[in-house]
Amino acid sequence: MKNAEKYQRNYFLPPKIEGRWLQKDYIDTPPIWCSVDLRDGNQALVIPMGINEKLDFFELLIRLGFKEIEVGFPAASETEFSFVRKLIEEERIPDDVTIQVITQAREHIIKRTFDSIRGAKKAIVHIYHPTSKPQREQVFKKSREQVKEIALSAMDTAKECMKALPETDITLQYCAESFTGTEMDFALEICNAVIDKIAPTKEKKMYIDLPATVSCSLSHVYANQIEYMSDHLHRRDSIVLTIHPHNDRGSAVADAELALLAGADRVEGTLFGNGERTGNVDLMILALNMYSHGVDPGLDFSHLPEICALYERVTGMRVPPRYPYGGQLVFSAFSGGHQDAIAKGMDWRETHPDAFWNVPYLPLDPADIGRNPKEDIIRINSQSGKGGIGYLMAHRYGYFIPPKFREEFGYYIKDLSDKGKKELLPEDIFNAFQKEYVNLSSPIELLDCTFSGKDEVTVSLSLRVNEEFTVLHGKGNGSLNAVSNTLKESLGLTFSNLIYNEHALEEGSHARALAYVGITGGDQKLYWGAGIHTDITTASVQALISACNRMIQ
Repeated sequence: MKNAEKYQRNYFLPPKIEGRWLQKDYIDTPPIWCSVDLRDGNQALVIPMGINEKLDFFELLIRLGFKEIEVGFPAASETEFSFVRKLIEEERIPDDVTIQVITQAREHIIKRTFDSIRGAKKAIVHIYHPTSKPQREQVFKKSREQVKEIALSAMDTAKECMKALPETDITLQYCAESFTGTEMDFALEICNAVIDKIAPTKEKKMYIDLPATVSCSLSHVYANQIEYMSDHLHRRDSIVLTIHPHNDRGSAVADAELALLAGADRVEGTLFGNGERTGNVDLMILALNMYSHGVDPGLDFSHLPEICALYERVTGMRVPPRYPYGGQLVFSAFSGGHQDAIAKGMDWRETHPDAFWNVPYLPLDPADIGRNPKEDIIRINSQSGKGGIGYLMAHRYGYFIPPKFREEFGYYIKDLSDKGKKELLPEDIFNAFQKEYVNLSSPIELLDCTFSGKDEVTVSLSLRVNEEFTVLHGKGNGSLNAVSNTLKESLGLTFSNLIYNEHALEEGSHARALAYVGITGGDQKLYWGAGIHTDITTASVQALISACNRMIQ
């Protein structure tokens, strides 16, 4: 990395910086959303979508709540033109949805574009051409005045075309492409010249698009540029100020959010940020960021896994597992400390259901976007801890393992994962608990147990010990104490400090009980066992014998 000296900051600051947007700490009103997946996103695919895939995507965007959708560059290919015509002729466009078509600022392309929308009820015609200093000097080799004339000539052509389509409510959008590389005085000059040419009104507005076609700066610089333009555009109350950030610097979401704070009214982008080079701003992230601040974005991502699946199917792209909100692992905690905090936070919410969402490490409730908290937030591997494992066993299987027992089981599961070099699925963990702790029958197997007496309980234990049948008798001040005394006296077992917990696994007269017993062996180690039975006393005896079996082994 020895060539930094060949780079410079290829952007231009406004002559005056107000920075009023710095006083705002969140976006309190959603912007006008415009999806450009079907054009800007589609042109970036290795294999562009066919008409059927585009139809599926278009219908998805409508279900999500988009009211403005860029459907194509009709003059670019017959497929693009045919798709626009199909939407119109088959009446697939809802009355509250406006399609957008895009065209370069060239006369014959503009006319072809207007031909494509004939018969539409409403349409936005997006006319663009580059205005940046590098484009003017290196590509077009034209002066400022000559570039401005391209824009004004395109507006004249558009106005004539609009007259030929009186049945369609057409909104013009002018895009100063590569705005971020354009001198601010020229960007303002050319946009105002276009505005004066079109003469929009409050009743018939026009769109001015100031895209970060190539992201060149820190996000606050883009915000200052947008604020300056917003302050100085002619007929500002008749303008819908649009942004279209690209992600070259990995900051498209930040660029968009700060630009919205700075005065932008509308944002163009794609789902999951698909687009040329590093892509466009992701409208899903923008919307859910607003949602996490308590603001309804007006878009519906409550079934995000299904959205991801359709997106992947029609585009051939993949949503990375750590991608914000949509990735398979974004709500998953493997770290023991994170798992413990999340588990306790989720348990706290059960007793505080009306509290604002503030679960540690989860900025958004996974259930709000179609994820299953019982399955998605706790994932178990060798880095996991007792809190996460305990949460999974409790909320997926109803096993509320006591804290000390949970600690031992946590280490057991971590060791299994570490030795197996793999993540353990919930069923793996459940099966491991059953195999290692529940109703163990070797070398001691419980066949039957009967009790009599109240103040002093007498027990008769039918057992198979080392494959030999035996019946043992004993006494104690309770059922479990009687069994404990009998095992010690008749089998010579040594243990003390019996710990006991139990709870029901189901409801109803035939519900099973789950008992947990811990004992301290002669070696001063703590041994745990569990028992399951429809009779709580039998479950307790099973748990004690399971603990003894683990101690003997």
